[in-house]
Amino acid sequence: MDIDNSRVTAYTNKAYDPKLLILAGRKEEALDDSVQKIKEKSPNANLRTLIIDLDSLDSVKKAAAEVNQYSEPIDVLINNAAIMASPYHTTKDGFEGQIGTNHLGPFVFTNSILSRVLASSSPRIVNVSSDGHGFTPIRFDDLQFKNGETYAKWIAYGQSKTANIMFARELAKRYGKKGLVAFSLHPGVIQTNLARDVDFSEFQEPIYDAFGNKLDFTSVNSKTLPQGAATHIVAAFDPSIKDKSGAYLDDCQVANDHLKPHARDNSDDEKLWAMSEELVGQKF
Repeated sequence: MDIDNSRVTAYTNKAYDPKLLILAGRKEEALDDSVQKIKEKSPNANLRTLIIDLDSLDSVKKAAAEVNQYSEPIDVLINNAAIMASPYHTTKDGFEGQIGTNHLGPFVFTNSILSRVLASSSPRIVNVSSDGHGFTPIRFDDLQFKNGETYAKWIAYGQSKTANIMFARELAKRYGKKGLVAFSLHPGVIQTNLARDVDFSEFQEPIYDAFGNKLDFTSVNSKTLPQGAATHIVAAFDPSIKDKSGAYLDDCQVANDHLKPHARDNSDDEKLWAMSEELVGQKF
């Protein structure tokens, strides 16, 4: 979690004053900075930090084991961490970096702590996706880009964001009878470190290919931090959308019509789940 994301979390904390807020991230120093930022907004906040590196399934499983020792139920899980359009690399487990960090890591973590989430009286899971899902459907025949030979960083990013949508929908399907509500969402353009690997002069061509128009990214109205937090808050807490479980949210509204056809079609959701289980070597 970077500093800007911690401030988004601070707005969430201030708005709903949760009994416990767990901050998860790779680096203790960054988490300490996040705690400080949140304490500035909410001095009495009850905070706990959790070290997790989504690039490593060993780290993911260790973090999940720690959470499973907590006495408190987990009412809301927000899968927010991501990388975007990074150069080709593999995770510590050999997965293409973006699908590994943005989908497979959260897939294992979420399923590993699911019993703690389902112990809540009103469990919710929120996957932070992106309108960038429009770049591509899941490449079931070449998920790993032939070990980098066919790698295209925006396609890899889009695939991981499509996976976030499908994963949320499948969670809603599998565990809705146990009370689970799950959503995916587009957060909008918020100025955080997510785009650290991005040269936005390269952004126009994939936008044109995916959406049919060239976008001058400098003209996009980025959101303030409270605006950026708003859709997260709606997805996590709004009781009025409880019956829309599995939906995609944008600008605080249910926005399934914003999904590209490949992401709107739920016929491959179970297939992605099964492939994810096969890749991580664990059945859920």
